Amino acid sequence: MAEAGVPKVSVVVPAYNSGQHIEKLIASLLRQSLPADEFEAIFVDDGSTDDTAERLDRLAEQHAHMRVLHIENSGWPSRPRNLGVDHARGEYVFFADDDDWFADEALERLYAYAKANDADIVIGKMAGYGRFVPRELFRKNRPDATLANSPLIDSLTCHKLFRRAFLVEHDLRFPEGGKRRLEDHSLVVRAYFRSRHTSVLSDYTCYHHILRRDARNVTAALLEPSSYYAAVRDALDIVDANTEPGQLRDRLHRRWLRNEMLSRLRGKRLLDAPEDWAEQVALESQRIIQERFAPGVAGGLPPLLRAVAYLTERGRFADLRRLARWEAGIAAHGRVDELQHVDHAITVTVAAELRSANQPVGFRSDDGRDVLVLPMEEIAPEVLDSTAQVRKARLDLVARRRETGDEIFIPTTFETERITGTTAADTVHLVHRGTATIDFGALNGGRTRGSWMLKARITNVGWTEDARLPLLFICRADGSRPRIRDERKVWNRVRSAVGRRIKR
Repeated sequence: MAEAGVPKVSVVVPAYNSGQHIEKLIASLLRQSLPADEFEAIFVDDGSTDDTAERLDRLAEQHAHMRVLHIENSGWPSRPRNLGVDHARGEYVFFADDDDWFADEALERLYAYAKANDADIVIGKMAGYGRFVPRELFRKNRPDATLANSPLIDSLTCHKLFRRAFLVEHDLRFPEGGKRRLEDHSLVVRAYFRSRHTSVLSDYTCYHHILRRDARNVTAALLEPSSYYAAVRDALDIVDANTEPGQLRDRLHRRWLRNEMLSRLRGKRLLDAPEDWAEQVALESQRIIQERFAPGVAGGLPPLLRAVAYLTERGRFADLRRLARWEAGIAAHGRVDELQHVDHAITVTVAAELRSANQPVGFRSDDGRDVLVLPMEEIAPEVLDSTAQVRKARLDLVARRRETGDEIFIPTTFETERITGTTAADTVHLVHRGTATIDFGALNGGRTRGSWMLKARITNVGWTEDARLPLLFICRADGSRPRIRDERKVWNRVRSAVGRRIKR
């Protein structure tokens, strides 16, 4: 229990010219199942020039647990967040953004999980809308997650619950002094190394993380490569100060190589970027790969990403674009082979595969190895060796609720079939076949009201791709048997109606 008069949780929100976009967050805070006298929200208005300050002042006048600080514009979320911690009274602090929102029971569940595990940090499951969220981290609850035993390093945003005394004890603050990219990484990586207990709550979607379509949230602008990659180097320095050379350091370094460098130099993301900017990103990435990373960092990547790292390190920027054009056509394709419906349970059997330009992604045989086939020469076969990855390829069935973005992994049994000679005699491609039973009486803790889509998710050789299956499960609040809509029939009716109108 929190001390008498001490809030259990303080939610700290930096706000700048938020306007109406902040209303969804405010509404979610007012709906929290945690009683209003057990938490507070501290909004730090960073010198807004629109009506944000007035909106927040009206909110604070109407609700005693909502507080507002007004400061001169600092230009970045770091100073508002630090001031929020300074003024927070809660046992725990959660950092939220002004255009995101909470699920109704988020604060209550996060606090209870923190107390149950005596956690310094709790990471609640996130749903992303145009934003990356670490799906694998949220595959299951993790009461005692560490950098060594879980993919904790994949979650480096600050949208987490922190014990306030822990932040103060270790002087964990966001770097100030103007615009500072990756300010989250600086605090969160140090926090992971100092935390006695870090817990991951995955059985309830706590936080909804959005990329606004107008892209006016303060950190959405195109990054400046030189300063951005200086911030990457600072994060790597923190890792190096807390680890010895070896597998753990390589695995942690790999996160920045994969997410902050290679992800910008592949597929549609590279093709959509301004060419001169992308070349600067490639040059900065090349320097870091050459200067900071041991061979095991890129060596531990899946084959596709090893190829991108290989081309980047050697400055083969034209080949990066050529590979990106090919990869931009990659998609997962899936079909439903069988469907059984008994009471609340649905058993579904699916098949899925990866294709590029409607051709299966292929592997050629080379001395007993499976080597990924790419549209270019002069990449060493060992870089493209996919033997281990092919063996570890997986198929997941994922249910996603349309209304909220909740994603649930469905326990799935699957096998991978090797199909020989589709495009050439010495090549194979993979078809993944899986079966899962979905109990809509128990799914998501029984919180199933709404419409659920089903996706087949393939993870293999550097891709994680979803194939949307043409099924929609519609669940009512009364727990009655879910209704199934086969969207293929809907589209066939639409096409047929359109065809009749054209003939007329």
